[in-house]
Amino acid sequence: MASFKEIISTLPRRKGWTDYDIFLYQGFWCDTFFIEGVMRAQQSFRSQPSDIVICSAPKTGTTWLKSLTFAIVTRSTFDDSTNPLLSNLSHDCVPFLEVDLAQSSSNRDPNNPLLATHVPYSSLPRSIIDSSCKIVYICRDPKDSFVSNYLFFVRILASKDMKPLALEEAFELYCQGVSSYGPYWDHVLGFWKASLDRPDKILFLKYEEMMEDTAYTLRN
Repeated sequence: MASFKEIISTLPRRKGWTDYDIFLYQGFWCDTFFIEGVMRAQQSFRSQPSDIVICSAPKTGTTWLKSLTFAIVTRSTFDDSTNPLLSNLSHDCVPFLEVDLAQSSSNRDPNNPLLATHVPYSSLPRSIIDSSCKIVYICRDPKDSFVSNYLFFVRILASKDMKPLALEEAFELYCQGVSSYGPYWDHVLGFWKASLDRPDKILFLKYEEMMEDTAYTLRN
């Protein structure tokens, strides 16, 4: 049986926003590290009925949503002085499917039902789609998502003394769907359609509406 790396080497590839190629896997673009994590999760991850999966494309409010959901889920466990969010990033409190859980489903706190992923709906592990676990998805205006993505890459590349791709070039690639876990609109549409078919399983949120009235969104 071919290894994950061997399979990835046969996939369509393009130059992404950095000096490294990104690959097209099951209709979305990603670098080799995350694609391998997705493949491993598809093969081995086993969802539990109590799981709550936070899904999003990159730079759409993921960090904020993780913090909000973690605070809600753990409200009876921690108080304002003991919540881990006071001293840890939300990414440390909510495991990432294609990184932290790719090797083993058991690599998590049994008292924390939350996990997060950027994987498009059609490529989620079957155990997530078929089980009774819940999915919370957040989307954002694509213009704002693009700008946030681009500034993030600029900071990462600057820390490595690397020159970023010109804004115009990055924008052109984004419009072509060539961005991390893109095309962005396919990502959003996949979860939107699934939320219409399975409203009892998938909660579809909009970043702008949450910003306008966060308390209302959380109550409802």
